[in-house]
Amino acid sequence: MAAKELFDMRPGFVEKATREIISLLLDLLLKDGVLHHMEKDSILEENQSRANKARALADAMIRKGEKACSKMIDHFKRNDPELYSELRQSCSQEEEPAAQAKMETESSTTLVHATDGFWNEKQKDPDIYPVHKKSIEKCVALLITNIEFTDKNANRRGAERDEENMEKLLSDLKYEVVKYRNLTAKAIDNALIQFSRHPKLRETDSVVVVIMSHGELGAVLGVNYKEENPTDVFPIDNIYQHLGSEKCPALLNKPKIIIIQACRGGGKGAVLVSDSANQGLVCDDVSQPGAEGGMEEDNLRYVHKEKDFISLLSCTPGTVALRNTGSGSYLIQYIVEVFNTFACQDDIEKLFKRVTRRVAEHRSIWQMPTKDRTTLIKDFYFFPGH
Repeated sequence: MAAKELFDMRPGFVEKATREIISLLLDLLLKDGVLHHMEKDSILEENQSRANKARALADAMIRKGEKACSKMIDHFKRNDPELYSELRQSCSQEEEPAAQAKMETESSTTLVHATDGFWNEKQKDPDIYPVHKKSIEKCVALLITNIEFTDKNANRRGAERDEENMEKLLSDLKYEVVKYRNLTAKAIDNALIQFSRHPKLRETDSVVVVIMSHGELGAVLGVNYKEENPTDVFPIDNIYQHLGSEKCPALLNKPKIIIIQACRGGGKGAVLVSDSANQGLVCDDVSQPGAEGGMEEDNLRYVHKEKDFISLLSCTPGTVALRNTGSGSYLIQYIVEVFNTFACQDDIEKLFKRVTRRVAEHRSIWQMPTKDRTTLIKDFYFFPGH
């Protein structure tokens, strides 16, 4: 398949394609109608280095699917046969473990689309949750982000980036995003109740719920939470009640993906000195001291009442979840990176495993994301681009 061929050649193309061949390919793809003028200008003007231009071009074709990749490869083969042959030979000689390791380290900054072949193949698989093209435009997601608190010392600096990044990812995945900001615990509960009554739920194939705030074990904190009056607390269990089989029959037999960025206690995942050299790190546990040293912490019908859920929490029970004041929480950063790159080929459980692996490789001394309350009975794929 052309899309796989281009994906395999992508690292070498980024490394070795000249400015001349990049410009020529852009002109030819524009002439073919694969690209329009704004897309071509965006690739040239928004990417300063040669490598970034090459990466943006390859990613744009992969997102567009099999036909676009085939056009680019045909032009590449005719106009730079020497480099094309070198990259093809390199791909064919690469052993499978090495190739897999290389793919693992390559990340896309934009959402890679699933190929038509992959879509058609999975539609015949009885072990996946059905996803219908007519339903993709009906998908809905709930996004709740608490940033500013009554206690100003508890404000979650950098959470704006998390909200921005998650909204873009969900929109790219064709979910209509129902967005709230700075809610009390009662308002969070009401938002979930209203979401459970959303008219599109009967037509959607899946829903995603993302809640980002301070937290404690088993709960997310509302914006009026104070240590001296700790009553503004939303129990995470309410999510499963409001969206479960009994109270939300519209979502019966449909995947419900829950992502929570919040602390689950005040403990560290490992011993960590308080005077961190990294001034950008913070966490979402409201009981922790402020930003000293740069650290803050995020802390029955005859169907099962909690069927078809999968949840990813930002940390293990009793520990904190870290957030960078400039770029946002690590969980959300890695979710965006992994989903952009691998949602085109992986089901949700493998995507969550990749996210956990990324955090383990880079942040495991502080936090470890945890898959929780998984009751999926089939594989679920997003099929980006379809």
